[in-house]
Amino acid sequence: MSTTTVKNKAESAARKKFTTRDFRLKKRSGEPITMLTAYDYPTALAVDRAGIDSILVGDSLGMVVLGYENTLPVTMADMLHHCRAVARGAQYALLIGDMPFMSYQVSVEQAVANAGRFLQEAGMDAVKLEGGRERAEAVRQIVAAGIPVMGHLGLTPQSVHQLGGWRSQGRTATAAKRLLEDALALEEAGAFSVVLESVPDRLAGLISEKLSIPTIGIGAGLACDGQVLVTHDLLGLFDRFTPKFVKQYAQLHAVMGEALTDFKEDVEAKTFPGEEHSVGIKDEEWESLLKEIGA
Repeated sequence: MSTTTVKNKAESAARKKFTTRDFRLKKRSGEPITMLTAYDYPTALAVDRAGIDSILVGDSLGMVVLGYENTLPVTMADMLHHCRAVARGAQYALLIGDMPFMSYQVSVEQAVANAGRFLQEAGMDAVKLEGGRERAEAVRQIVAAGIPVMGHLGLTPQSVHQLGGWRSQGRTATAAKRLLEDALALEEAGAFSVVLESVPDRLAGLISEKLSIPTIGIGAGLACDGQVLVTHDLLGLFDRFTPKFVKQYAQLHAVMGEALTDFKEDVEAKTFPGEEHSVGIKDEEWESLLKEIGA
């Protein structure tokens, strides 16, 4: 057994389930929070084993897994299906389910009922929803039902048409003030954390300073209390486009392509499968078969 394997097993044995309380404690101590997305069992297992604090089952799965142009077609059925897979793979990370478009906008009652399904049916620990002051009452009632809520401000993908595309937010004094007020409204409503996406780093720093709850940045600079990326972007598995704020730590889409091409060439050249990939039969059994069929 390698030294790395022994170390990982020891760390896993000492590790406890990450909670919303740990989010607050990390902000208080100034220790950055780590969060990544996952949409299936093997990815959740890998992210969890890497020691990431929180896993977001994001509605970004609509784009990076299901091939949609944006997140709007993603349904509750889609989200619950993928959340269940992630819950089977992750043991320690705080699991957050993204509430999809039109699952919480129609009424507060609808929002509470759908939020409950993420915990009751899909094994999530919390939910995330987009919007500021206009979602404060929904957040308040979901929290009152005993369900932790993470907010999401700035570039909110479910409002892509209203925003006029994938555009950074809060770049004027008026827009920045509104974002700060929205963040404070979410905190007052009981959210345990807020994602800030594609907003100026100085604004993200100001909001992080003003809030007592943690901020999680994505394209919002270093001053946030934590960082999140879409795992498919981080690993280079999604090749349609790469947001400016993404750091690619690998280029697995290219590696995958090479492996698939190698497989095709091996099959066509009849070098795969080899003897080591095949199942044998004893000579006497083979001779007996040939005798039975008269071959």
